[in-house]
Amino acid sequence: MAGVKVYTTENCPYCRMVQAFLRKHDVEFELVDVGKDREAAREMIEISGQRGVPVTVVGGDVVVGFDAKRLRELFGTPPEEVVYDAVIVGAGPAGLTAAVYCARKLMKTVILAENIGGQAAWSWAIENYMGFSTISGEELVRKFEEQVRGFDVRLELESVGEVRKEGETLLVRTVSGTIYRTRTLILAPGKEPRRLGLPGEEQLMGKGVSICAICDAPLYRDKPVAVVGGGNAALQTAIEMTEFASSVTLIARRDLRCDEVYVDRAKEAGVQTFSHHEVTALHGDAGLTGITVRDRETGEETDLDVEGLFLAIGLAPNTGFLKGLVALNEEDEILIDENGHTSVPGVFAAGDATCVKAKQIIVAAGDGAKAALEAHEYFEGEPEEEQIVCT
Repeated sequence: MAGVKVYTTENCPYCRMVQAFLRKHDVEFELVDVGKDREAAREMIEISGQRGVPVTVVGGDVVVGFDAKRLRELFGTPPEEVVYDAVIVGAGPAGLTAAVYCARKLMKTVILAENIGGQAAWSWAIENYMGFSTISGEELVRKFEEQVRGFDVRLELESVGEVRKEGETLLVRTVSGTIYRTRTLILAPGKEPRRLGLPGEEQLMGKGVSICAICDAPLYRDKPVAVVGGGNAALQTAIEMTEFASSVTLIARRDLRCDEVYVDRAKEAGVQTFSHHEVTALHGDAGLTGITVRDRETGEETDLDVEGLFLAIGLAPNTGFLKGLVALNEEDEILIDENGHTSVPGVFAAGDATCVKAKQIIVAAGDGAKAALEAHEYFEGEPEEEQIVCT
């Protein structure tokens, strides 16, 4: 299809996914880096109304973000029904590691995921993964993906809409209608960014409000921005944004809960910090023009003129699609035992969407390996022991 244009930035993982999807379906396209070309950035914003990437223009259609369902409608193949030995939901460190272990056991394996890398792909710098003193999330995820693609593993960028048990098999249906049947299922859906829940937030998403700084940072060059959050991710985002923005303000509901090294780096970078404050209002219609923050101790409100607001306020388990298939805890995390067994035979889980306390890349990868080994044992017909899940 002629005339396909993809607006992107250099470090955006979702932009790479759009490109991978188009290449897989033999679609020729023009790639435009709006992080380096300001005129192209203005063109993208005028066409889409978005200050966020990726944006794909196909004739009269404008696709915002990595919308696998819409892209498949435009370029993909009709839905099908296929059978696999193992279906893995999620392509973060847990899901990708599980895929390698399943493939090494010669299990016919497919990964279904909205994106490759999950939260890891959003990280500016990772300093606690063994073997690397410092590595970007983008680079680490690329190494994971390269290893997976060295095996006979099918990787489909799809959202899962339904999972259910049918006798001795499991049925997984994607939002585009493709059905996967399997005896073993490994759930590694990870977590998704929390939102503020303020009026106008959804309308301003991509128009000043962002959940992916590594994607959208170049589009806020020389503009005032704010970052919401008090953990490591928020501090890292604020520090990195000083390389682009004219000013960076950090807003945290409580005391900062990050590693002390980030506090020092933020001060050195000139980040202004509002501790014990919360965002109470977003301003702007076509785009964000400012926010209101309130001192949680005095109740005093302050208006800040910012054109970008980056959310780093935590994550919620991406388990809504399970609809009662497996037991969850009060946090909607998947309950598992020490070997990755869920409450349903043949269904295993790993990663940050589970009840495992440590939410770390290295832990997710290790648990992905354990889940795959248990799935292979189940597939080979070894009886499962009574499942005792964590609470």
